[in-house]
Amino acid sequence: MPNLAGPDDFPEGTCRDSTRVVLVVCNAKQATMKDSSSKITGTLYLIPSSLGERDLSSVWPEGNRLVTLTLDAFIVENLRTARRFLRRAGYDKDFDTVNFFLLNKHTAPGELQSFLAPCKEGRSIGLLSEAGVPCIADPGQAIVAEAHQRNIPVKPLTGPSSIMLALMASGMNGQAFCFHGYLPIQQTGRSRKIKSLDKTAQQSGATQIFMETPYRNNALLKDLLAHAQPHTRLCIAADLCMSTEFVQTKSISEWQTHGYPDLHKRPAIFLLGQ
Repeated sequence: MPNLAGPDDFPEGTCRDSTRVVLVVCNAKQATMKDSSSKITGTLYLIPSSLGERDLSSVWPEGNRLVTLTLDAFIVENLRTARRFLRRAGYDKDFDTVNFFLLNKHTAPGELQSFLAPCKEGRSIGLLSEAGVPCIADPGQAIVAEAHQRNIPVKPLTGPSSIMLALMASGMNGQAFCFHGYLPIQQTGRSRKIKSLDKTAQQSGATQIFMETPYRNNALLKDLLAHAQPHTRLCIAADLCMSTEFVQTKSISEWQTHGYPDLHKRPAIFLLGQ
C-alpha cells in the first residue's frame, strides 16, 4: 500500500484541504510497492509533454504537475528540451540536484537497468516524452518493458497524443484502426506502402494512421494523392494543440481538385479510411 502524504509532502502553495489534491499526492508522492525481495520500490511515471508552445494548462492536468514536483530523476530523450519543458511546467528544483538519463537511438540496451536504479532505491522516476505521450512513436517502450521485467510499477499520466487527437477529429473509424509509424523513405517503397494501406482501409474498414518527419511531409502528401484511390478519404491533421492547428478530411479527388496545405516542417498525422 502507498504511504499516506503528510502536511510536509505538499508543494508550497498547495491547498491542503483539497480532496482532489490529497488523492493525487497520496498516489503520486510515494506510489511504491514491495517487490519479491520485500524492498520498497519506486514507480516509473510516464509523463506526457506538450505538442507545442501552447499554455500547458489547456492540455496538461494539474495532477501531472503535482506528480512531477515530487520527482528528482527523469529519463529523457533530449536534455535541453526536457529541462525547458519542466520549467514551463513549474518544476523549480535545482537541475544540478536532479538525475537525468538520456534514452534515445544511441542508448545501448545494457544501459537501461542503470536508468531504473532510483526505483530500486525506493525513489520514483519520470519518463518524459519529447512531444506528446511516452512510448507511442517514441523510444520509451524499451525502459517500460525493462521496468515490468524488474517488477517496478508503471503509472501512465494523462496528456495530449497527436495520434488520438487526429483520429478523434478525422470522422473516420475509431473502433478499428492501426498506427504504422513512419512510412518508407524511398519513393518506390513509400508508394507501394501507400497502395497497401489504401487497400487495407477499403477492405477492412479500419483507419490507417501514419506520420512523417516534418520536412518530408509534402513529398508524402504528393505520393498519397498520386497513389491512393480517388474515393479514399484522407485526413490531414497538422500542428495539433497549436494556434495554427489544421484538421480536414476529404476524398483524394477533393484534395486534388481544391488544393492542399503546405506541410513543410509542420508536425502532422495522416489518416486513410473509407
